[in-house]
Amino acid sequence: MPIEASDDKVELISPENPNTKVSVLLYGATITSWTIEGVEQLWLSSAAKLDGSRPVRGGIPLVFPVFGKSSAPGFDQLPQHGFARNSTWEFLGQTKENPPTVQFGLGPEQANKEVYSKWDNGDNDFTLLLTIELQPDALITTIEVANSDSKPWKFNWLFHTYLAVDDIDDTLVNNLPGETCYDQLLAETYEEKAPAIDFNGELDRIYQNVSCEKLLQVIELGKVVHNVERRNLPDVVVWNPWANKAAGMADFEPKDGFHKMVCIEPGHVHDFVTLEPGESWTGSQIIRKGDAIKLQAI
Repeated sequence: MPIEASDDKVELISPENPNTKVSVLLYGATITSWTIEGVEQLWLSSAAKLDGSRPVRGGIPLVFPVFGKSSAPGFDQLPQHGFARNSTWEFLGQTKENPPTVQFGLGPEQANKEVYSKWDNGDNDFTLLLTIELQPDALITTIEVANSDSKPWKFNWLFHTYLAVDDIDDTLVNNLPGETCYDQLLAETYEEKAPAIDFNGELDRIYQNVSCEKLLQVIELGKVVHNVERRNLPDVVVWNPWANKAAGMADFEPKDGFHKMVCIEPGHVHDFVTLEPGESWTGSQIIRKGDAIKLQAI
């Protein structure tokens, strides 16, 4: 069977290669590992808490209904990144055998009650449906957000993906020149001028309204190691904490682990999505194994 489920996690195993697999915690529906032919594609802190005591540091945490901290009414009491990543989701089962595909669900009844109560006073009826598909050389994560309430409400969504790299000093991210960028360290908005994003210190930027036609590529020493495609996710956060911030995070280990990761985070975070009663919204992230460099100016 390409699916193995236990009380706290689900594993998808490729029929083509047993060393191509994905591990998903029910806590946060967080993907903690994705290997292609035995090679790990994601970064996970060695101090990450996998027991449900706090959100997982690494892998692919899920951000809903707010990105970061917000002063907006209805969101101002929520902790950073909301409650999807620290709620225990329901495993809904396997929907396809090949490629292995599974689904997880979250609603008010499963949500972390303490945190959920801080989103519009816990008065929003919602359903989240997460679909995870393991292909031989790709991982597809799709979220459907549905409003099952009698009133409209708003939300952010983001896949907080930690990608593994050999050395951040040798890493570039391409196809972002000309894009509008909000730099969270400078608290400034500007147009990205660099032909490719490089890393020589802490970096925390939100690229806004980036065409989903654009393929984002993580490149090391001239070789593409990850391709990131997006569907209906117009924003891209690029983040690396670097030494000082990593040192201040108790669950970030080893402390020099920032050399081995880069976060490329597709989402809708530059503003809130509004859903009317009965409406739903869907977004997808597709991460593929590296191939040729593709330069795009769309």
